[in-house]
Amino acid sequence: MRKFQVAGGRVLKTGVAIFLTATICELIGWPPVFAVITAIVTIEPTVSDSIKKGIVRFPASAIGSFYAVLFISLFGHSPLTYTLAAILTIITCYRLHLHAGLLVATLTSVAMVEVIHDNYMIAFFIRLGTTTIGLLVSTVVNMFILPPNYTKEIVQNIRRLSKHTGKAVEKVFRGILREQKEDHHEEKVLLEQLDKTIQQTETFLRFQKDESKFHPLIKSKKQSLDKMDQQLSHLRLIHYHLNNVVNTPLETITWTATEREKIFEAVEQIASSLQTESDVESMAHNEKITELMDLFWEGDEEMMTNQERFPTHFPPELIILYELVSIYQQVTSFFELSSSSR
Repeated sequence: MRKFQVAGGRVLKTGVAIFLTATICELIGWPPVFAVITAIVTIEPTVSDSIKKGIVRFPASAIGSFYAVLFISLFGHSPLTYTLAAILTIITCYRLHLHAGLLVATLTSVAMVEVIHDNYMIAFFIRLGTTTIGLLVSTVVNMFILPPNYTKEIVQNIRRLSKHTGKAVEKVFRGILREQKEDHHEEKVLLEQLDKTIQQTETFLRFQKDESKFHPLIKSKKQSLDKMDQQLSHLRLIHYHLNNVVNTPLETITWTATEREKIFEAVEQIASSLQTESDVESMAHNEKITELMDLFWEGDEEMMTNQERFPTHFPPELIILYELVSIYQQVTSFFELSSSSR
């Protein structure tokens, strides 16, 4: 549904940009085709992207126009003119790193060969003028007609990520503490899916932050966007630590039944907190951290007295405890941001 809305909004904005661009060119008496081409390719997801690519496309179009005028004056309307204008436009844009404008510049240079018959210099400057009109109109349309707002999607994705991350935490540590499996295929697939959602949400955040520079009403939400960005960073770190746990080589785990129970209680607390979107109580948090740290230091002492068992000098128990404590701290920081934004 969201994809349909985005596509529909872009089609509407493109249609409005084409109509306004063609109307302005007709009123001035300039051919609208080149301005319309520029307007079409300059409609981007955000105003910021439109401006950035417009800055590239203007000089690229000027290059294409220049080569078209040059080779028409030398070879007339011949196949050689089309070929040289297109090839040299591509090479020049490529050498000048004007990649975003390469297509529109090449189209402009080839199309100009067909329509220019005299007054080459005047035609060249008219092309620059129509390109400018196309860039300005498309940017203004992008700014004021259906400006993109991804805030709702960002909030929904973060909530969804929180719940699914809680499930992932429980699944990963249950496999280690109870099943002791070495091949965590399901867990790895789950983490890969969550990583894709994080990347998508990061893209939405980038779009929204770029958009806030040009919309005062959205800019007022900058503080909220920064908090969501930080929350996403904490979720990213939680997934990083979970991946470390999944990839920790396991043979046997020497924890006692009591130690396993303490660890699993902490895991359940983290998982429940993420899935219900409720922070752990301060007292309970401090108690679990203390218990985990006690186990950590006990594991550290064992490492120092039994190094022959672990070629890397880091037993899996110590690695897993370190990752669990790190996840606990990230979850706490995640909910501190949640509570401050309410």
